[in-house]
Amino acid sequence: MTEGQIIVEAFRRLVPGQRAALATIVSLEGSSYRRPGARMLITDNGETTGALSAGCFEHDVCERAKKVISTGEPALVKYDTTNDDDLVWGLGLGCDGVVHVLIEPATNERISGLMQLLSECSESDSCGAIATVFRANNESLGAAAFVYPDGTIDGHSIAPSIFDDLHEAVSNENSTVKRYETADGYLDVFLEVVRPPARLVILGAGHDATPVARLAKGLGWHTSVVDTRARAVSRERFKEADAVWLCRPEDVTKQITFSERTAVVMMTHNYLHDLELLRQLLPLRLSYLGCLGPKKRTERLLLDLAAEDAWFVRADLARLHAPVGLDIGAETAEEIALSIVSEIKAVLSQREGGKLRQRKGSIHGWSRAMMLPTFVEMDQPMAGFTTVAMSAVCEV
Repeated sequence: MTEGQIIVEAFRRLVPGQRAALATIVSLEGSSYRRPGARMLITDNGETTGALSAGCFEHDVCERAKKVISTGEPALVKYDTTNDDDLVWGLGLGCDGVVHVLIEPATNERISGLMQLLSECSESDSCGAIATVFRANNESLGAAAFVYPDGTIDGHSIAPSIFDDLHEAVSNENSTVKRYETADGYLDVFLEVVRPPARLVILGAGHDATPVARLAKGLGWHTSVVDTRARAVSRERFKEADAVWLCRPEDVTKQITFSERTAVVMMTHNYLHDLELLRQLLPLRLSYLGCLGPKKRTERLLLDLAAEDAWFVRADLARLHAPVGLDIGAETAEEIALSIVSEIKAVLSQREGGKLRQRKGSIHGWSRAMMLPTFVEMDQPMAGFTTVAMSAVCEV
C-alpha cells in the first residue's frame, strides 16, 4: 500500500466520536527528508500513521496536534533547521531547510473530501489535485478545493482561477505553492498533485520474478505478473500481486491495458516469447520497458525484428532498457530485483540513478515554485521511507 492508502485506511478506522488531526508538509525551503504532500494522521489517544521526517520533529507535531484536536483550530508550524535554533529547542534536525507543516482537525467534511481523493487516486491510473490554504487573512486553513481523477471538481472557489490552476497542475503533474490576492489581503495555497501508484507489469513468472514483485509491492506499486507459459500454479506463487495473468505472448496486449504510466520488465527467459513481446510493446508509449538478459541477446532480438520490418524508430528504442537494471554488482535474484526496481524508480523520477554525493543542487530538485513566498512571516517553532531505504541499500 502507498502511504496515502495507509493514511486513508487509518482514517476509516476512526471510531465514532474519536478525534484526530492531520499534519501535512505544505511548503519547503532548502533540504528536508520528506517533500510537500507528506502526511501524518494523529489520533486523540496518540496513535500516528505516516511520517513527516526521519523522526526528527514528529514528537513536536504530535504535541501541537493535541491543541488542534482540543480547540478545533488549525495551526501552521515552521521548523527551521538552517540555524542552531533547532538544537536549542531539542529537535536536532540538521537537514538545513525550512519545513512548513499545517496541522488541521481531521474530523470535518473537507478532510473527508481529501481522503476520498487520495483513495480514488490510489485506485485509478490518473492524477487528482488538492488546493490547501495554509496562510490567509480571513479564510480558514486547510483543504478547500479538489479535482478528482475523473475531472470532477469539489469544494469552494477560494480564488477566481483556483480550479483552472488545479487542472493545470494535474496536466503538468507539477505541485506548486501559489499566492492569490483577495479583497481582504492574500491566500497562500499549496496546489498538490496526487499521483496514482506506479504500475508495474512483470512478464515472466520464474523464481527471479518473485523478489521483483515483492519489492515493488513493498513500495506500494500496483503490480501485475504475466505468466506467458500460462501455468496455473503462478496464481498461488504470486498471490501478493494485484493481478496474475495467464496468457500467451501474442495475447498480452489483447488482455492487458498498457498506458504511459505503465512500467514493464520482461523476464520470460524465452527468446521467442521476448521476440513476440518486443514486437507488441516497443511501439507503445510506456513509462519504462526493460528486458532481462545480456546485451548481445537484446541486439539479436532487435536485429530479428528489423529483418521482419524496420517499423520501430529511435524513440521506441530509447524507452528500452537492456540489460535491465542499475550497475550495482547484483548476482542473486534478490540483488537483481533491487537493481531492476531501482532503475525503474529512477526512470519514473527522471533521474540517472547516480550517487547522491555527486549530485549538484538539492536532492529533491526543488524549484522555487515549491517554496513559500519569502515575505510571509511564520510562527517560530516550539519545544514511508521504503524508497529512501532502497536508495541507501543500492549505494552500499
